[in-house]
Amino acid sequence: MKTNEEIFKILIEEGFSKDDVTVFDSYSSPDFVEHQYGFFPPNVEGVKKGIKDLHYAFPDFSLTIEDTISDGSKVWGRMTGRGTHVNKFGPMYPTGKKFEITVIDIGRFENGKLIEHWGVPDKLALMEQLGMKPPPKLIMKIMSWINK
Repeated sequence: MKTNEEIFKILIEEGFSKDDVTVFDSYSSPDFVEHQYGFFPPNVEGVKKGIKDLHYAFPDFSLTIEDTISDGSKVWGRMTGRGTHVNKFGPMYPTGKKFEITVIDIGRFENGKLIEHWGVPDKLALMEQLGMKPPPKLIMKIMSWINK
């Protein structure tokens, strides 16, 4: 039986980087819950659709695992996401620009299956690198709120 960390790596390297969403059928629980904002529905089918959408917008999309930490039923991963914006991504028209962002993922496993996932991609860095920065007044307002 594979360790939780080995399954985590398979899901990232095969599922996300190589666009082989079938690995989620093998390594996800039927009760799997996705907690990352933007995946709908918040289950395995939503994750598979999200991966397909990523690879449509960024055909060369990949995640490189930089670090992992395992503790009991959970695996934490720090990754680097890379890609080139070739096709429409949600409402964003293609820019042709490359990006490189940090992504933090946490997976919780039961009986050799992924049962929950939390993902935190640096979406602000993605928007900035694709030339879609929020207006400066909005950034200043957010920063003043954070620094309170």
